[in-house]
Amino acid sequence: MESIHKPIHRSKWRIRLGTAYYRGRRYLEWCFGSAHFAKTKRRDLLPFRVAAHRTPMLRQLKDVDMWLQHNKVTNLKIAIQRINGITVMPGETFSYWRLIGKPTRRKGYVEGMVLFYGGFKPGVGGGLCQLSNLLYWITLHTPLEVTERHRHSYDVFPDANRTQPFGSGATCAYNYLDLRIKNNTAEPYQLVLGMEDGDLTGEWRTTQMTLHTYEIYEKEHRITQNLWGGYERHNSIYRKVFNREGELVQDEFITENRALMMYQPFLESGT
Repeated sequence: MESIHKPIHRSKWRIRLGTAYYRGRRYLEWCFGSAHFAKTKRRDLLPFRVAAHRTPMLRQLKDVDMWLQHNKVTNLKIAIQRINGITVMPGETFSYWRLIGKPTRRKGYVEGMVLFYGGFKPGVGGGLCQLSNLLYWITLHTPLEVTERHRHSYDVFPDANRTQPFGSGATCAYNYLDLRIKNNTAEPYQLVLGMEDGDLTGEWRTTQMTLHTYEIYEKEHRITQNLWGGYERHNSIYRKVFNREGELVQDEFITENRALMMYQPFLESGT
């Protein structure tokens, strides 16, 4: 397998032009594409919870000021209001950015942490990747199909209290790095989001008890050093599918992850 090439520094004008180009393409696809996007919200909860997860909103990350974390909470509250209760009908597609829209100061978004070419910087709407990460994770535990997901190109922070496999999230950037989820089942699926005891919470609900449960795990996790000196982290995500009797009926490949590590992958010696 070919290793990741050394990152190329691009000028701010190159980045702006590239961003404008890809955003324009996505706007055209929204207008003229064939996907039927979900837009209906329900106040009442559908009866069966299929998958749920929660993640802490405030984490102490290396070299990251906590005000960026607190601002992230503000941004998450605004985004949640846009998509909480969205119900994806059979044949419809959930689009993260089409529903949330562009994060702007006018809408109340503030500067949070934005990952940027292996590092981070303040940016309006920063921190919304935590929401897309949670959505991707709970969706893997349902029969819904992820039709668009983008992996993180850089592994920026060392693992700290990690409970999920490396690479089990979904990065996002308005509007060209989207998270899309299609409902190919015969039942509606409702997304329920909230904040509770300092955690971001999310669940998918539906109208019938599902036939299967799911277990996500990783294979082939490794760290290698490229010829130009950088370290690369790799793994593959798989999913076990069980029937109602707890019997394994399928073991399927989900995705492959590759990311440049932005920290030394060695532990310092100690007592």
